[in-house]
Amino acid sequence: MNLTDRDERTASAGEYVLGTLSAEERLAFEAALTTDAGLQAERAYWQDRLLPLAHQVGTASPAPGLWARIEARLPARPALPGAEAANDPRWRRLRIWQGVSALATAAALLMGVMLTEQLALAERASVAPRYLAVLEAPDDKRNGWVVEATAGGRLRLVPIVPPESVPEGKALQFWTKAEGAAGPTSLGLVRPGQVVELPVERMPTLGARQLFELTLEPEAGSPVGKPTGPILYLGRTVRL
Repeated sequence: MNLTDRDERTASAGEYVLGTLSAEERLAFEAALTTDAGLQAERAYWQDRLLPLAHQVGTASPAPGLWARIEARLPARPALPGAEAANDPRWRRLRIWQGVSALATAAALLMGVMLTEQLALAERASVAPRYLAVLEAPDDKRNGWVVEATAGGRLRLVPIVPPESVPEGKALQFWTKAEGAAGPTSLGLVRPGQVVELPVERMPTLGARQLFELTLEPEAGSPVGKPTGPILYLGRTVRL
């Protein structure tokens, strides 16, 4: 490596930034950098030209086998030149531009693969979220009912215990209350053991940690638009 030759300096600076210098050449180049302002400028030139390619792709953990797939799609490496040709600045410049081309190709392939994976994730995320709540008795924590709901779809209330008798003149009333809401919303009366289905649009909102409960109310339902009797079962949704 002859750093007094202009072309050689430019080629060596480019290879230094690409990381293709041998260990011996790298040490010699770094030693010259400490006192040679012109060589520092050559290095800065190549950094400005090459580093933006590396920054085009955000930080991410590559999927298993990603690098192997990229390597398989890169052009084959040319045969190594003889010792005399290797020291020719023209050959060194060719190696730099081959490195630049390979880096740009790898960056483009990586961006393409990552974009495909991101689109797949976005497609999965676009599926309407589903929610589940297990309603349990507040006194002995017995599971009694399950609420299943899909955003934009339907809500189902399913009993998971044998029908329980309701006192004469009383009824079960189904309620929901979103987290932070001012008060509950009635979803109607429920017969013991009945599977209830209704459109989600009946509710003001649907989300995680939404409260659902069954209370014991007068036969015609609560007269005041909010629970008045004891809570028989309650639970909050979790997103699936």
